[in-house]
Amino acid sequence: MATPQPALEAERRESEMLELRLEFRRLFRNLNRMKGRDTHLGGKELSNAQVELLSELYERGALPAGELAVAAGLTPGTVTQMLDHLAACGHVERDRSEQDRRVVLSRLTPQGRRRIQAKKREWQGRWEEALQDVDDADLRAAARVLSRLGDMVESKAPPACARPDEGAPAGPPQVLDG
Repeated sequence: MATPQPALEAERRESEMLELRLEFRRLFRNLNRMKGRDTHLGGKELSNAQVELLSELYERGALPAGELAVAAGLTPGTVTQMLDHLAACGHVERDRSEQDRRVVLSRLTPQGRRRIQAKKREWQGRWEEALQDVDDADLRAAARVLSRLGDMVESKAPPACARPDEGAPAGPPQVLDG
């Protein structure tokens, strides 16, 4: 007896979803490994988190540490330490706001701007090389899928204070294999 068409379609979709979950998990692990390598960087190299902060300043202009912390998903204390280091290296300068003297704004220096522009060019080249044979329709589809996955992860995030034994994942997002 032949397998009904809807059953074949469901089986094909399940297989495609499994492949997507496995590739998403592989990407997530690679991103975590990349972040882990940041701890072994030399003093002149920028960490991934530092690049994120500099990118926010490059794209949005001068910002207070609190806004940078929210944008980067880091604590204000961590961002302040990072800004101290970036200022000492000459990438960032900090000044009091003209509108509210209680607020300290961080902005890129010309050196910081050049550094982030070089980093962006480097990554643009890597993206173009990796995706050179992917057509525009597939790129748009990939962007839609990643957007939906980002929304799904964000909307289903467990409470920050939940313990692993209360259903919160102890590590990376739960990406089940089947």
